[in-house]
Amino acid sequence: MEIILLQKVDNLGDLGEKVNVKSGFGRNFLIPSGRAVPATEENLKAFEARRAELEKEAAEKLKAAASRKTKLDGLAISITCKAGDEGRLFGSVGTADISKAVAESGVELAKKEVLLPNGPFRVAGEYNVDLHLHADVDVSVKLTIVPEA
Repeated sequence: MEIILLQKVDNLGDLGEKVNVKSGFGRNFLIPSGRAVPATEENLKAFEARRAELEKEAAEKLKAAASRKTKLDGLAISITCKAGDEGRLFGSVGTADISKAVAESGVELAKKEVLLPNGPFRVAGEYNVDLHLHADVDVSVKLTIVPEA
């Protein structure tokens, strides 16, 4: 299936590119989420008419993500959780907890922007957490999980 990307998509392409994707990926994810449209003659003409507007919007999103990155650069957050004697937590620290702690420090962060490739943290300690703010903007923050006495 050929589609036109309306915004940059990781590992696929940039704004305005015409790419081939599997039908299910295009039909079930890219088109409903507004990231792409089918590559028909009408959609090509409509895209070219809106190209400047879409590029301006993409530049604004990138600029906003870059400004958030400068605020988050070098940020250290601390979360206190109940834990056993050996430092194992009663529960876990996941994306929602991390985004809430970052928001309390003064920078808005959605939980979908927190990357935890190995799942939630279940042991107290210090960790580096990667945040994916935009397709071109990533930042790492230091997370300290403190066991509650």
